[in-house]
This record gives sequence, C-alpha cells and structure tokens, in this order.
Amino acid sequence: MNPSPYSTETQFLEKKSLKVVTGKSADWGELAKDCVCLANAKGGIIAIGIEDDSAEPPADQKISVELREKIQKRIGELTVNVAIAPQLHTATNGGEYIRLTVARSNSIASTSDGHYYIRIADTCKPLLGDDVSRLLNERAATPWETLTNLEVPRDRIDTTKTQKFCQDIRNSDRVKPSVKEKTDAELLDHYFLTQGEWLTNLGILCIGQRSDRARLGTAPVIQFLKYDEQERKVNKLVWDDFSLSPLELVPTVWQEIPDFRERYELPDGLFRQTLPLYDETVVRELLVNALVHRPYTQRGDIFINLFRDRLEIVNAGTLPLGVTPQNILHTTVRRNEHLARVFHDLKFMEREGSGFDKIYEVLLSQGRSLPEISEGEALDRVQVTIYRQILKQDVIDFIAQIDDAQYQLSQRERITLCLLAQHESLSARELGQLLTLPEDKQAIAPWLGKLLTNYELVKQSGKGQATRYYIDPELLRSTQLRIKTTLQRIEPHRLEALILEDLRHYPQSSISEIQNRTAPELPLSRFKRTLKHLTNNQSVKAEGEKRWRRYSIDQNH
Repeated sequence: MNPSPYSTETQFLEKKSLKVVTGKSADWGELAKDCVCLANAKGGIIAIGIEDDSAEPPADQKISVELREKIQKRIGELTVNVAIAPQLHTATNGGEYIRLTVARSNSIASTSDGHYYIRIADTCKPLLGDDVSRLLNERAATPWETLTNLEVPRDRIDTTKTQKFCQDIRNSDRVKPSVKEKTDAELLDHYFLTQGEWLTNLGILCIGQRSDRARLGTAPVIQFLKYDEQERKVNKLVWDDFSLSPLELVPTVWQEIPDFRERYELPDGLFRQTLPLYDETVVRELLVNALVHRPYTQRGDIFINLFRDRLEIVNAGTLPLGVTPQNILHTTVRRNEHLARVFHDLKFMEREGSGFDKIYEVLLSQGRSLPEISEGEALDRVQVTIYRQILKQDVIDFIAQIDDAQYQLSQRERITLCLLAQHESLSARELGQLLTLPEDKQAIAPWLGKLLTNYELVKQSGKGQATRYYIDPELLRSTQLRIKTTLQRIEPHRLEALILEDLRHYPQSSISEIQNRTAPELPLSRFKRTLKHLTNNQSVKAEGEKRWRRYSIDQNH
C-alpha cells in the first residue's frame, strides 16, 4: 500500500485542523499567514481537515460546499498577492477534506494588515526589515536568467562553447533520452539559453561571446590571493577578461592554481598515503556554490584567499533568503534555478542540495574540522572557511577500513560516524549542535540511521538529555587503530562510582578538583549533572554556595 501523501508536513505541504475555519474558535488569521508563507516561497498545499498527527481526515468527516467558498472569500480579504484554489476531496477512508492549493506569487505576498512571511522547510518564518527588500530583489516576475535585456541575437553565439555544451548534455547520464534527441537549437531553448530570436542572460553567460558577457556587468570575476605566514600578499591570479563561461571557470581555476597540487604525506598508519592540502571535491563544490547561488543582479568578485592554515571562498551578496549559516546543511534554496539545472545536468553539482553535505563528508573523512560559514557585518558577502590541519589521522584509517568492509552507509551516516570518531563520544545535544539540528532527539535519528541498529557501529549510553553516542569499542579493537583510551565513553553509573571513590579519599572537594583528579577530559557539565544526582539521592552532601561549594560522602546514608 502506498503511503498517504499527507503523512508528513514538508516545505510544500501544511496540515490544518478543520477547527481553523469552523466554529467560534476559527483562526482565519493563522490560515492567511500560512497562505502568505507558501506564496512567498514556492507555493504548496494546505490540507484543511487533516490533523498534524494524522495522514487522513476522520472517516465520518463531511464538508459543505459553502465552506469552500467561504475560504476563497476570507483569504482574499485577509491577504495581498495570494492566489488560492480550494477543492473538496475525499480520502481513501471516505472522510472529506479541503485541498487548498497556494500558487507561488510573482510579487511579494503579505497579510492585509502588512505582515510578511515565508516558508522555510516545514516552518513559517516572519520577514522583517531588510528581509523584505531581499525578497523583493529575488522575486522578479521574470527571473534574471531568462531576460533578454541586451537583445543579443541568438546567432551571435560562441560556436565552440555551444558545440561543447550540446555534446556534454548528450553525454550526461542525468539527461533524459527525450532531451538528448533534441536538435542543438531545441536544446538551447530547453535550457533557457535562448528565447525567440535572442540570447537570454543565461545564454550570454554560458555560450555567449566574450564582449557580450562583459556587457552584462555582473558576469563573475574570480580573484586568487595567496598570503604568507604574516598574512602579506605574495601571489595573485585573476580571471577577469570574461572569456570563460561559469561552466569553464570551475575546472580552469582548479588547474591554474599550483598550490592546489600540494599534498601531505602521512608519516604512519595502516595505509601509507598522500592527502591533498585541499581536496579537489571540496574546492570544486565551493566554487560551484559561489557561481550558482550568487545574486547576478549585484556586482562583486569571487575571492579565493589562501592562507598558511586555511582557505577562504568569499562571494558577493548574501545567502539566498531563508538560508543561514546555521541551517545551510539542511535547507535547499536555489537562487538561480535555470543555471543550477545546467550545472546539475552537466554533473557539476547535486541539484537536490547546496553541496555542503558532500563538503562535510569529505572534510570529516579526512580527519579535518567542519567548514565555517559566515555572512559579512554589512550583509554584503558570504565567506566559507576550510582548514588544512588534520585533527586526527586515525579517523582516516578508520573510515578507510569501514569502506573496505563494504558497509552501505548513507552520506548522513558517514558524516555522523566521522564526527563520533573525531570526538570519541558525543551527547545527543552535542551531536545535534555539530549538525545544526533542532534540540529534538527525533531530529538526530535520520543521521544515526542504521549505525545503531543494523550495523551496530555505534553504541549509546544514558537516557534523555544524558544520552551519549560512541563508536563500538569492539570495532575499534578489531580495526587495530591507535585511538587513545579516554573516559569520554564512560557510562553514567561508572562515573558516579568514580566520583564516590575519589571523595572517599578527598572529602570537602570542589567540583573542579574532582574533575581534575578523575577525568579532566570530560566536560564540567557532566560532573555537575552527576553530582546533582548523587546529592539528590543523598549519597553525597554539599556545603557552601557557588564557587565555595564543597562535596563529601554523606556518612548518614
């Protein structure tokens, strides 16, 4: 049996109780807000009459035609620039509900009292201040890519670029056979590189002549700057003559920067190997993101800044509306839809996401730290920083052996396994923070996947907020890795026993003294929670307050 399309709320689906539009407690303002959210995003559906925890309406639920007409009228009164189409539907169980289709608005939608919202993932977020201006700039009725402002005739193409584009499209396994069968002219129309007798802005970028690309004014320029240990500029390369399309810039920049060919030689380990200072997959993903997601209505160069310890990619403009440094791993927003489609079909990028999941996977599997993403203080640039230092070489050997064992790990599972290998042990909250997930244990479940169950690569101890995850010790022994033994994975009851034994020898101790003697590698928060538990069950008594608080064994129990 196929699952119900209303099982789970998504970016394009919201479920609402019938109470939102019926009775004295009807909340028309809430429904209007949700309509505005979807209209300012990509449109979607509101299933009215299906509860949040249900996949179908009640089997005996009946809805009148008058209610459908009332919804059409009230939403029209309470919103601006929102187009809806309510339809009465019957579910497989016989219950009725209203399928309210909300169209994507070509202008900014709002409530009639002047409030703006946008849907990000499955949540409705308010738009304030500069966010409204950003939405206005990104919400043109006709996308910048398909405009023909320069009126460049379609026959004024770069023949070499056009032939290569068509050939690469036909050779791509991501393109449907029906598309590959099109003529060259039909392919250009299909990918919105041409429109009628003109080249579009996207066409000028990808297959236009150099002079026309320069006339665009916002065609990408890339600068590479290298700095020494004192952060003084020692080298500069610039691609600013507009002879290359965005599709050609990615491989060219990678090939022409000699520093990207430098490699580490790992001094020891199970597998003697060399490792690039900066992985080609990571650098290419960052360049593709900079080119595909930049605002082409705004001038500004792309900077590649190479320092002694790190690489920075700096791009003009802000992140797409709805994307922040905190949710970039989980949120998909494509600012330039048609350019993204070209890059995807030519296998430069994964269209489903921003590519940051791949960057996370590669960096972590190489024993490196996570990338740092930031927006400039003036909100006019985005910077991604990756560090060359290998934090733990043992992680590289560990992941290599996991791959050799042919575990069929998903990308999320590999990222989680790498994080746990780097940190030895992580609480549910710590793991969620590293993955920028909401504080909800269920949010971690897809990232743990089969690591806990089918594969048993990861173990857990504790319950609730005290739950901790760690690599199976038996697995570490079987792989013969030299990961230092620590108390990071100590179970709660064993930590309690360790503290009690310490207090028998050293009564009247402060919490920091206990930590330093027993397990300095553990966070102070774990000691606070454990001592609180021991004090509550009267195994330990506490005297004094705050920094003068001292602990001893309670001799009365």
